[in-house]
Amino acid sequence: MDNFELICPAGTPAALRAAVDAGADAVYLGFRDETNARNFPGLNFTRQDVADAVDYAHARKVEVYVAINTYPQAGNLGPWQKAVDDAARLKVDAVILADPGLLAYAAKRHPDLRLHLSVQASAANVEAIRLYRDAFGVRRVVLPRVLTVPEIAKLNAEIDVETEVFVFGGLCPMAEGRCSLSSYATGLSPNKQGVCSPASHVRYEQRGGALASTLGGFTINVFGEGEQAGYPTLCKGRFVAGGAPAYLFEEPTSLNAMDLLPELKAAGVHALKIEGRQRGKAYIGAVVRAYREALDSFAAGRPVPHIDLQAMVEGGTQTTGAYTRAWR
Repeated sequence: MDNFELICPAGTPAALRAAVDAGADAVYLGFRDETNARNFPGLNFTRQDVADAVDYAHARKVEVYVAINTYPQAGNLGPWQKAVDDAARLKVDAVILADPGLLAYAAKRHPDLRLHLSVQASAANVEAIRLYRDAFGVRRVVLPRVLTVPEIAKLNAEIDVETEVFVFGGLCPMAEGRCSLSSYATGLSPNKQGVCSPASHVRYEQRGGALASTLGGFTINVFGEGEQAGYPTLCKGRFVAGGAPAYLFEEPTSLNAMDLLPELKAAGVHALKIEGRQRGKAYIGAVVRAYREALDSFAAGRPVPHIDLQAMVEGGTQTTGAYTRAWR
């Protein structure tokens, strides 16, 4: 049985080495600027870092993808076009793009550069995927995390583009590329500046015996005594509605679809993606090793092992997300 391709995150050179050494087939990363959707202080790669990463990965038969997956600002295309040019010059194996104009630029300027469609493009139907293939030569699409396994299978039956899906990590409850919550609260957009609920706008404050987390001056959650305080990602806030506090958008949980490997293979998925470029090398190493073990067992015809990743999940809770239930 052909195995899945395992796509792993790297927010730093140390994390990249950890992912490669733990068994990644490919590592995805971003330049240290607003051209990628994880533009946080202390993360990402200089051009020289990427050159070194390519050397390290290629020496171990691992590919490197560069995410240039935010949307260029009006009248300021330069940084995004330069990112594409530099990625091609540095001989990365693919670039992950979302903006149609940038895809057109890459296809025309670098016809030999492999193009992957970012989840930020939110392409979730046959017609959209065919459009990106025909217009720009896209070879792979990263599917948004709002599709069930049967929906993915139906897509793959009608397209000739590779599909990649997320299997572990943070779970965005929105159709990717369509969320404006962070921008509303902080003025900074994940789609333009590459930051969602940025730490620069986060505050924690005591309110009596409770701890409140705020983002951009908005209260996102209030934690009682003894309750574990989480990071105030806006879509995972707890708000009062109908007189009772509740997680209105999505609970703070992590995606873990390891048990669904047989179903995803039957659905025609080509590659599995781990989320977490903002995570440290210990997290990356542990999660990648676990998925490498699971994938190798599955490819050999053995049962998928049960590997405890509870310590790695957000909020101490795991979910299979939209893959096995209707999205809410």
